[in-house]
This record gives sequence, C-alpha cells and structure tokens, in this order.
Amino acid sequence: MRISIGSDHAGFAIKEHVKAYLQAAGHEVVDVGTTSPESTDYPAFAAHGARLVADGEVDRGVLACGSGNGVAIVANKVHGIRAVNAHDVAEAEMARRHNDINVVTLSGARLTTAEADAIVAAFLETAFEGGRHARRVDQIEAAAKG
Repeated sequence: MRISIGSDHAGFAIKEHVKAYLQAAGHEVVDVGTTSPESTDYPAFAAHGARLVADGEVDRGVLACGSGNGVAIVANKVHGIRAVNAHDVAEAEMARRHNDINVVTLSGARLTTAEADAIVAAFLETAFEGGRHARRVDQIEAAAKG
C-alpha cells in the first residue's frame, strides 16, 4: 500500500517512528515533511499529505502534530478526505468500519510508539463495512460539496 505521512515539529518523532514501522511492514511511504524537530507550522504538511490521498496518488494517509487535532482539521478541509484523530485502536477500527476514513491523525504528545503502531495497524487492516454506512459516507461527501 502507498501511504503519505506528514507532521509538524511536535509530531516529528512519532512520524519518523511510524514511517519506519510502515516501511518494515512493506508499505511504500511518501514523506511530505517536516524533516526535523525544528518549530514549523503543520497546515502545509497536512494539506499536502491529504491531497495525495484525495488525488489517488497514495492509498491512505497518516498525519501527526502535538495533539493530532490541527492536522485532522486541515486534512478534513481537503475534499474527499475523511480524517479522524484516533486515540486508540478501537477508535481507528470504528472509524474505518463505519466512516471509511482514509487519513488517520496521531498525537505526538500523548501516544507511545507502541500505541501509534497499533492504531496505524488497525487503520490499515480494518475494512469498511459498507451497507448502511456507505449511505452515510455518501451524505458526508454531499455535505462537503455544499
């Protein structure tokens, strides 16, 4: 699977860890930055990573910042993106099953590397259930169009 990954300085360490985890699992990772823990702004990195997903250049995206909230907000501004800031495996699984999320966001300040690995694994391995949930995802997309 091709996966975009990006972060600001506060999510840099978790991004680097997850990138290595994904590569070791055989995924192709497109790192959109940042490239160091020096202070930077997250919107450009989050938007770039999300656009790669929306444009079909990658299959899914992983974004990180201090809380995971900022990058989720930016990603969800990109048409076609359904991003969730997952705090645990159960949230990642439910968001995939019911909301067909295509971007997961992570808190660099609150998650351990083991927790991040487990969340990302659930995000990648859980299938969308479809059925009544597909109708709801269609309604989300319609709402995004205005």
